[in-house]
Amino acid sequence: MSLRPDGRDLRIIGFYLGKIAMALALMMALPLLVAVPLGEWDSATALLAGVGIAAVVWQMAEWRLQTRASLTWAHGTVVVALAWLVGSLLAAVPLFLSGHFGDFLDAWFEAMSGLTTSGLSVVQDVDHLSYSMNFYRHLTHFAGGQGIVIVALSLFTAGGAQIGTLYVAEGRDERIVPSVVRTARFIYLIAGAYLLAGTLALFAAMSAAGLGGWRGLWHAVNIFFAAFDTGGFSPYSSSIAYYHSLGVESVVMVLMVAGTMSFALHYALWNGRHRELLRNLEVRTITLTLAAFSVLALYGLARAGTYTGTAGLFRKGFFTMLSAHSGTGFAVNAGTLYVTDWGVLAPAAVVAVMALGGMAGSTAGGIKALRIGLTVKGLLREVERLLRPESAVTVATYHSGKRRILQPPALIAATTVLLLYVLTYLAGALVGLLYGQWEVTETIFESVSAAANVGLSVGITGPDMPRGLQVTYLLQMWLGRLEFMAAFALVGYGVSLVGRRR
Repeated sequence: MSLRPDGRDLRIIGFYLGKIAMALALMMALPLLVAVPLGEWDSATALLAGVGIAAVVWQMAEWRLQTRASLTWAHGTVVVALAWLVGSLLAAVPLFLSGHFGDFLDAWFEAMSGLTTSGLSVVQDVDHLSYSMNFYRHLTHFAGGQGIVIVALSLFTAGGAQIGTLYVAEGRDERIVPSVVRTARFIYLIAGAYLLAGTLALFAAMSAAGLGGWRGLWHAVNIFFAAFDTGGFSPYSSSIAYYHSLGVESVVMVLMVAGTMSFALHYALWNGRHRELLRNLEVRTITLTLAAFSVLALYGLARAGTYTGTAGLFRKGFFTMLSAHSGTGFAVNAGTLYVTDWGVLAPAAVVAVMALGGMAGSTAGGIKALRIGLTVKGLLREVERLLRPESAVTVATYHSGKRRILQPPALIAATTVLLLYVLTYLAGALVGLLYGQWEVTETIFESVSAAANVGLSVGITGPDMPRGLQVTYLLQMWLGRLEFMAAFALVGYGVSLVGRRR
């Protein structure tokens, strides 16, 4: 695609977007396996409507836009950017028809939150949402977390080599294995293995807590989707606090850690390279930041007298810190308590780890541990260079899969994206302040949660939130998932297209 796109470029982009619509149609059909046996016919009708619309979009693309043209890097970035917008619009159809959303914008927000694994929710009366529609909400986490764009295009088309151009555009740093098709299949192999083990572990924990039978299994599957894919949706408004179970919370913490690990790290462990856990820059970075900010949060909670006893501090404080750092957004207390009862230090620590995020190439959002680690190493290298003789050569190295030398382009890219995240966090907070309903601490908390795809909330996000702020958070979730570059490419493409027509 040139800087002056033409009809051929539009055909290529539309054709591949049709493949995304096909994958979404298949995803929307799965909850019918819950709706039909339970007799939830209203939900089944809503799901079938979504399947039908997505299938029509796919067939129209196949019929009118069929092409054998190569997918270039420029095409790939535009496809990815549009996929999350178009995909979330299609995924919003069943939600809107469920009757639990005030208007289509609410349903679109929920779908975008699900597919970007953010977890902020505006559903009305989620406690009485049908089993099948609630399952569908959580399934959007699984689809979005595993990279529905990459998986759909690599498994359902013959252009696997060309589709590799999409991989970085979706916010993933590099392929796990040389073939992007094999990469997609490995991602789903890992996800499938965790799905089996995680669901069984959660079911056992829930059964021990008194929630057994098919309802316990239903809860286990939903919570697995939200935990492993660092999403944060929950079947009930009280989130993980609903279960009142240390066992459930413990299993969830393990799954959140697994979800925030990069798939490249999973691949290394899968192949027996266990030393990677000790040498990997991201593992070291996220371990240090989680430990440091958790100590700060626990000290702040103890000082504020929020919880009595070590057990309460750990279950509430550390769980929240891990949930925030992993980008999951599960809560074990009401969101308003972060403002009213948590003092100053603990909420600040939560905001900090939400902003930092998980590992690159994982389902987590935020700045990412790799960029933080590279930025710190770059700063230390500059300090070392200033202290050493001018003739000395200063080289910074790091380990990420293998020993690497920190090159200026990698450092520039890391710091650029870091700065973009910070600016996005501040912009969202400023928009919230303009409404004059919340303090700056509240708007910063909510803005970071949206842009970092976390999902923790102090109560700003909800069915009655201002529409302008809702659109702001929706765009933040989209930008955070794409890590900006694909979105910039889409804007550039749009400007070029308009310029061509003049």
